[in-house]
Amino acid sequence: MRNLVAFLLCSCLGTASLAEPLRVAVASNFLMPAKALADRFEQASGYQVSLSTGSTGKLYAQIVNGAPFSVFLAANAAEPRRLEAQGKVVAGSRFTYAVGRLVLWSRDPAQLAAGDGADLIRNGEFARLAVANPKTAPYGMAALQAMQALGLDPATLGRRLVRGENVSQVYQFTASGNADLGFVALSQVSNPEKPAAGSYWLVPSDLHEPIEQQAVLLDDSPNDEGARLFFDFLKGPKSRELIARYGYGTP
Repeated sequence: MRNLVAFLLCSCLGTASLAEPLRVAVASNFLMPAKALADRFEQASGYQVSLSTGSTGKLYAQIVNGAPFSVFLAANAAEPRRLEAQGKVVAGSRFTYAVGRLVLWSRDPAQLAAGDGADLIRNGEFARLAVANPKTAPYGMAALQAMQALGLDPATLGRRLVRGENVSQVYQFTASGNADLGFVALSQVSNPEKPAAGSYWLVPSDLHEPIEQQAVLLDDSPNDEGARLFFDFLKGPKSRELIARYGYGTP
């Protein structure tokens, strides 16, 4: 299979530049590793990759309404399954490409340095806490589950709870000081190229449902050949190694 993929990658170099760009819808938590993967794929194949990012729920809505994506890298398994049930994906293409980790992050290097994030949440020792919208962002749902597991009811926080559309916006709220704590993805603060300043607490995975991130090939793709090559590339050992460097578990 690896030899076949290598042959196909090499054989398309002469025509890929003329092909339709490969449009990939990617959940916002995975944007940085997706950029690194896209760069490697472009160099190997000659295809141009166009990334569109947002919350998984918003991207799902765009796909259902006809957005011309070829690949969907979701932050959960629910939306890929829904698309599969609706007949909008290539049969048998759905697979788990990463397992996400949730962190509580502060731009203050000392606030979470002692690893006492659980106590901060239990005791409500914060001015404002940012989370992603749990209706559209899987990391937001995981954050609410973790808070409830620690005995904090989000409904009691009122204006102290700041909601972002996705984890990228939560990161921005926290980085700017609009919130002193934010639940974000581990990949956002452990970027191997540029680690985030501040401090964070790795939320124990047993405090929330697994963040199983799945990918699907979308039916009626404007670039079917490129999408299939990208999928094979995404499953390869070098891609899995890169994904792991950004703090994700890999199947």
